[in-house]
Amino acid sequence: MQLEALQVFCDVARLRSFSQAAAANARTQSAVSQLVSQLEERMAVQLVDRSTRPLQLTPLGQRYYEGCKTLLEQYAELEASIKNARVEAAGTVQVAAIYSVGLSDMGQYVQRFTAEQPGASVHIEYHHPDRVYERVLDGTADLGLVSYPRKSPKLTAVPWKEEEMVLACSPKHPLAHRLAVPVGELGGQKYVHFERRLTVRRAVDRFLRSHGVAVEVALEFDNVENIKQAVAIGAGVALLPEPTLRREVRARTLTAIPLYGVRFTRPLGIIHRRARLSAAARRFMELLQEHEAPEHGRADSAAPLAGGNVHTPNHKEAARGRNGTPRSARRTGS
Repeated sequence: MQLEALQVFCDVARLRSFSQAAAANARTQSAVSQLVSQLEERMAVQLVDRSTRPLQLTPLGQRYYEGCKTLLEQYAELEASIKNARVEAAGTVQVAAIYSVGLSDMGQYVQRFTAEQPGASVHIEYHHPDRVYERVLDGTADLGLVSYPRKSPKLTAVPWKEEEMVLACSPKHPLAHRLAVPVGELGGQKYVHFERRLTVRRAVDRFLRSHGVAVEVALEFDNVENIKQAVAIGAGVALLPEPTLRREVRARTLTAIPLYGVRFTRPLGIIHRRARLSAAARRFMELLQEHEAPEHGRADSAAPLAGGNVHTPNHKEAARGRNGTPRSARRTGS
């Protein structure tokens, strides 16, 4: 039976009048009387005592009225909650990410999200790691995508994925033809490194030190893009996350070589304030965790996002790094 019919019956019972119920539902009195009769026929019981004025409900009619009223109230609450959830899900999810989170990977996540949440969108901006934390802490970003996520009383860090670190070198480098390279062979190599204050720099230093390897640090930068450019022109080699090299490997401007006999990974995490996330931000975070990153070589890391907006540094900004110039070569024991 349609909910509209139950609503009409409840109005008849509440108003004790077919005519008033008809007016309340923009129907004729005859149509309302017929609808109630159909309900009585359906259940083979009399619901309304028509011999009295105003009309009265029979005992079973009263029981039916109370049940229908509860049912209609519950349905109204359910409908309101669904509508409110849809409104809450609508809007823009603000995401701040480090430069090395691939644009193509994020584009696929955004496409899935906007297909699932037509009223919502995702706006992604790429920043230095420190700026990502600032954006999340000050509330201008709902989510932050970072490597080696830091613990904080005000932030929650959720593991996302692990990216394999591989050796990046110029195609003209003596190691470029190798299928895999033992860590020990990096000893004495000119190396293009991350700046010392970055967590990833400390992680790479620990890894090299644990294998007794000392490299000659030729240049230091604060982001992966600058390091890749320096490696491509032969300034040295570098250990970088494999997904960040796919575009250059396909273009044959860089070679990515797995490490032999060891596994070294870079963890990526999702950070957000401990305050309650919006439904849209929560769903986008769940989507990031549900889906694996694209397979090797699937998409160009410079591909535009579908269904979202991206802010990326221009070429001059990427070339000079945060401090404007690379640091001079030096010898280090890490």
